[in-house]
Amino acid sequence: MAHARAAGSLPVANVQELAQTCSRSDEQVPERYIRAEANTEDVITGYANSSATAIPIIDLSKLYDPQSSHEECSKLGSACQQWGFFQLINHGVPDEVICNLREDIAEFFNLPLETKKAYSQLPNGLEGYGQVFVVSEEQKLDWADMFYLVVRPNEARDLRFWPAHPPSFRTSIDRYSLEAAKVARCLLEFMAKDMGAEPASLLEMFQGQPQGFRMNYYPPCRQANQVLGMSPHTDAAGLTLLLQVNGMPGLQIRRDGKWFTVNALEGALVVNVGDVLEILSNGRYRSVEHRAVVHPNRERISAAVFHRPCQDAVIGPLPELLNDSSKPRYKAMGYMEFMKRYYSAKLDGRNHLESLRNEL
Repeated sequence: MAHARAAGSLPVANVQELAQTCSRSDEQVPERYIRAEANTEDVITGYANSSATAIPIIDLSKLYDPQSSHEECSKLGSACQQWGFFQLINHGVPDEVICNLREDIAEFFNLPLETKKAYSQLPNGLEGYGQVFVVSEEQKLDWADMFYLVVRPNEARDLRFWPAHPPSFRTSIDRYSLEAAKVARCLLEFMAKDMGAEPASLLEMFQGQPQGFRMNYYPPCRQANQVLGMSPHTDAAGLTLLLQVNGMPGLQIRRDGKWFTVNALEGALVVNVGDVLEILSNGRYRSVEHRAVVHPNRERISAAVFHRPCQDAVIGPLPELLNDSSKPRYKAMGYMEFMKRYYSAKLDGRNHLESLRNEL
């Protein structure tokens, strides 16, 4: 996939190794990782359990049930408009598929560093083990390592980066990728209905179901309140499906100027609207700023599947959503140019998305 070959990041230290060194020697975290804003902004925890401000829960089985589909589709639309995030239950991904993937991801990140380095990113490339969005020697760094693969369509896979260890890893990724693609297609169909667009029009943008897969490893940090696992950002994709691999919370959503911690329900997938879907919906759906924080004593591992448009897609508001009273709020551009702009800058909130707005 072309965007994976044009998204190179400057090389930086392996954070898992750095965390182990700091822990053994009682060293302070290097200055490049210290983030003043991590300890000064308002943070609210216990968010998912608050009835007044709960992240919506969408039941995929109810979307397919004729007796509940209309009401659940309305809930889905409201979640995408007001929150940009929701937790998806009864999604149909077999427990065995999720369990195997979780075990293999955890085992991979626990391999010796030299073994993992065999799958390191190449210069100017995104795929592989390493970092992303490091564009200058001065910028602050995230307290995390990541492993990224292009997983769909099958012909776009570069098997040089697909780990041979653990032995079942490739199969686990392949099976989960297929299930995630099914879920994304279902959600997009119902989202189109909620928007008032033809499902075929929206699905055509995602023809071939291009999919990127990012596994994140956030080491523990004794100065956890001074670092960030991932800088505030929005996702460039259409939809993101996030799996908490080891059950450790750390995802935070920005809402009304505050950061709210997401406590994922057991067995649920956390789904969020990406920049592409906000643009296609002409702003009806929201791509919401989010970040990752770390724990002082425990590692956190997560896996995100990004569902992307096809390479020749033009990213702009869907024509059927425009009329005399609803002008296009975003500039239209080819998807490859869209991604080039996204990866050419450091993660910085909604800046990439806001730069594409039309002045109305």
